[in-house]
This record gives sequence, structure tokens and C-alpha cells, in this order.
Amino acid sequence: MPDNVPRAIAAPLLKWYDAYARDLPWRAPPGANAPDPYRVWLSEVMLQQTQVASVIPYFEKFTARWPSFEALAAAEDADLMAAWAGLGYYARARNLLACAREVARRGALPETEAELLGLPGIGGYTAAAIAAIAFGRRAVVVDANVERVVTRLFALADPLPGVRPRIRTLTDSITPDARAGDFAQAMMDLGSGICTARAPRCLLCPLRGQCDGFAGGAPERFPVKAAKVPKPQRYGTMFWLERDDQVLLVRRPAKGLLGGMRALPTGPWTDSPPGLADAPIAAGWRVLDAQVRHGFTHFNLDVALAAATIPAHTGAPEGEWWPIAGIEAAGLPTVFAKAARMFGRMHA
Repeated sequence: MPDNVPRAIAAPLLKWYDAYARDLPWRAPPGANAPDPYRVWLSEVMLQQTQVASVIPYFEKFTARWPSFEALAAAEDADLMAAWAGLGYYARARNLLACAREVARRGALPETEAELLGLPGIGGYTAAAIAAIAFGRRAVVVDANVERVVTRLFALADPLPGVRPRIRTLTDSITPDARAGDFAQAMMDLGSGICTARAPRCLLCPLRGQCDGFAGGAPERFPVKAAKVPKPQRYGTMFWLERDDQVLLVRRPAKGLLGGMRALPTGPWTDSPPGLADAPIAAGWRVLDAQVRHGFTHFNLDVALAAATIPAHTGAPEGEWWPIAGIEAAGLPTVFAKAARMFGRMHA
């Protein structure tokens, strides 16, 4: 079917959503009044580039501790960053706090996409999702699940990312004026549970009769993706400095990768192994045989691990001495938590 022919998408999709919507802690039931804007905003920020299953425990922990914009705005930066540890993309946490403080200052979360875009950490997708889901405004909401559904509905042969403007136009063409939030969430649920990346469950899909990908017999071909470019490889060293059953932790600079987070001291992350460069103190460093591997968005990192113990009275660089037995409570980012667990095995 040509993609300029209107298609009856909203009615069968919303009927399916009314029966099969996922039960998620930030959602209102289908057709109900709009949910709490705070919970919608918080979930959408957490869900940026993160799977639902990973977000749920963090969302429940955050809402129990900080149940409103005002409560979150009053949080200490270090407490919030520690609570966020492990969720990744740590700039989101810094923006989360800045946004909460701005909303608390204003007295309410704005309702329109244009106003939402002026808040820290809110881009085009997040603004559209909040406007639709929290306030019932008609908005074009396109995440990875929606991209997959739309490219299959219209059998879009052009590859990502270049085809995204066309995906947005087509999503706009099928988005209804009424129940915009339910429609956006229905598209997400369809992509998550039925129109999956591999082995889509087309016989259960309420839209298979309107789907060009299904009609063509190979919906899994879509979306077409451009060839991946290999990530650069970087190397680093992390330092485990013990003193009196405690380990030295430092606070990373506020701006930059993992900004503001507690971490183990580390040297530069470079194109070749840096050895003991920028060790926090001159000591009898012992390099372990094991190493940590971690993938960031734009590069892969291999980290060597160096350990040393100094006497209790020895001076050390500025930082925070943390009990080794309670290192899991430090809120270290994932790559540093991996290293801490590996160092911890030395004490097992």
C-alpha cells in the first residue's frame, strides 16, 4: 500500500492496548485520567537509552525516596548521583536534578512541547512523550520501538538514520487527536512485545492487515540499518589504594564522562595502555593479571588494575576513604563497580 494512503491505525491499536497494555509503575490505566506528571517525566528520563526492566527498580527507589519535584529538588547532588549509579548515561542524572529544581522554582511542569524543550535534559522525543502521556496533548512520539513499527507498516527501504524524517512524518499521519498518550504507549508496547526486532509475532498483531512488511512476507527486514562503524578502543588503569581496611575514592569532575560520580582513581584513558601514569601516590603498585572491559556509547575501554596498601598513618591525596566491606554502598558507576568487585576478590 503506498505510504500516502491514510490507514486506520489508531482504532485497532487502541482497542488492543485497552486489553493488553503493560502494567508499569509510572502509567495510568488505558483510558484513565492522565498520570502524575512527575512520574511520567522521571520515567521518560530514566528510559532514555535504557531498557524498561532495568529502569523499574530505579524508578521505584527514586519515587519512594523523592516522591515529587520538590523533594527531588532538595536532594544533595552526591546522594542523587549515588542513587543513579549503575543506570548509566550519567549526564541524565545531573540534568534530572537541574530540571527538578527549575520545575520546583516554577511551581509546575510545563504542558507544551515548546516549553518542555526549554528544561534541562529534555529533548524532542522526551518533550513529545511527556506532553502526550502526562497532559494528553497530541504529539508525535517516536522511540526505537515506534521506529520499528512504522518502518514495517510502510516497508521503508531506506536505511536508518537517514529515513528518520520520513518515519516522523508517517507517525504524524497515523497519530490521533484523542488519547494521544495511550496511542504513544500502545505503539511502544506493540514494538516491545509483538513487533519485536527478531521473530515478530505478526499473527498476534492488531495491525497486520495494514502492514506492508507483513504483506511482503519479511517484516524482520525492517528497519534497514546502515553498516556499523567499529568503536574506537581505549585503555586505562584504575588504582585500588588501601589504608586501614578502607579504599581511596575520588569524585570525578562535574563535567565530562561520569561527571560528579564517586570513582576509583584512574589515569588517562588513551589509545595505548598508560601503565601507572597519574597514580594517586607513589607506592608499591602491583598490577593484577585480570582486567576490566567495558563498552561506552562511543568507545570500548580495557582497564588494567593496580593495587597498593599503605600504613594507616601515611598521608594520601585528597579523596574519601571508604570502608572496603561496604564498597557496594558507594554508588560507583558500572565500570568502577566492576573493578571494585574484582579487587574485592583479593580479600575473599
